[in-house]
Amino acid sequence: MNDLCADIGYKSINHFGEELCGDHVDVVEENDNSTVIVLADGLGSGVKASILSTLTSKIISTMMAEGLPIEECVSTIAATLPVCSIRGVAYSTFTIIHIIDNEVAEIIQYDNPHVIVIRDYEQYDYPKTEMNIGGKKIFKSSIKLHENDVFIAMSDGCPHAGIGGKYNFGWKREDIASYMQALVAGGYTAKTLSTMLVDECNSLYGNMPGDDTTACVVKIRKREPMNILFGPPSNRDDADRMMSLFFSKEGKHIICGGTTASIAAKHLGKSVQASLNFEKSDVPPIAYIEGVDLVTEGVITMNKVIQYAKDYLKNNELYEEWNFRKDGASLISRLLFEEATDINFYVGRAINPAHQNPDLPINFNIKMNLVEELSKCLKKMGKRIKVSYF
Repeated sequence: MNDLCADIGYKSINHFGEELCGDHVDVVEENDNSTVIVLADGLGSGVKASILSTLTSKIISTMMAEGLPIEECVSTIAATLPVCSIRGVAYSTFTIIHIIDNEVAEIIQYDNPHVIVIRDYEQYDYPKTEMNIGGKKIFKSSIKLHENDVFIAMSDGCPHAGIGGKYNFGWKREDIASYMQALVAGGYTAKTLSTMLVDECNSLYGNMPGDDTTACVVKIRKREPMNILFGPPSNRDDADRMMSLFFSKEGKHIICGGTTASIAAKHLGKSVQASLNFEKSDVPPIAYIEGVDLVTEGVITMNKVIQYAKDYLKNNELYEEWNFRKDGASLISRLLFEEATDINFYVGRAINPAHQNPDLPINFNIKMNLVEELSKCLKKMGKRIKVSYF
């Protein structure tokens, strides 16, 4: 077993004028170290394509996660999905990336643009074995994983971008590979890389996509632990135990909340240095404690982080906001979304009287709800989460 993990991100845009996307990505974890990712592109666009791609990706990912062979998956799809009366074709095209024990990537491709692999910041020409399953030409590859390998799967909406416009014959796969090669060198996360690729395709379409367009990126990286301390313990006598556990953990340390910061500073024998620099008007300023990576305000900052997390999981439209600013919420977001793979929450159950004031303009949630909501978002990003209450 190694200390590698898969960072997975994807983004889709709909065919212009359609309410639903005809592409679908499904991610199923077999266990902590093995994952099945399926990108399916349904026939045509709109409702029918959406149903076809969703069923295809769900069936394949579930069956493969259960260890069934690809031959059985494909034959099941052919037997399950309805046949198009016009084209006589029953199911969508698909790309499967199966990460096994974080050591090997098995790639299975049917009629989608071939997966681009970037290794050591160069395009990697991986071997492919051609198979015939039910009259369909399927390509299968097995690649031993290296740290910083990047796999880019896409629907045909990506190479079709710009047809009849900027590019007479679309954006060629080799040109997409060169474009992504330059971005990978920037160290971006999988979600950001997929967002950049799809946004560029949208631009080539003149913001009126002629096809459903999806990119799914898998980036292989080392595990990176992160620790968050949020709120003082309900019993003051538990403060030293809580602090000892928090600071003994490997990885960066983030403290949220003024009272919590004071307790931590006392435990370390240090002082809290306040910052009066309001980087962003709706997020309180950060503070500094020697030996702590980041100190922020509590509930307001955490609410903002949750807002960014929800957007990150959808269209990632607020990326530029939190990626470049230096307020507490932006700094936490960068650490949690882009750096961390394993996040340990240390949550104090003490109630802050200030948060019970009904006249406050912000709707404060109970700390437990905030942590639960953020944990759900982070799990959807593929992070390992552990929450300890005090």
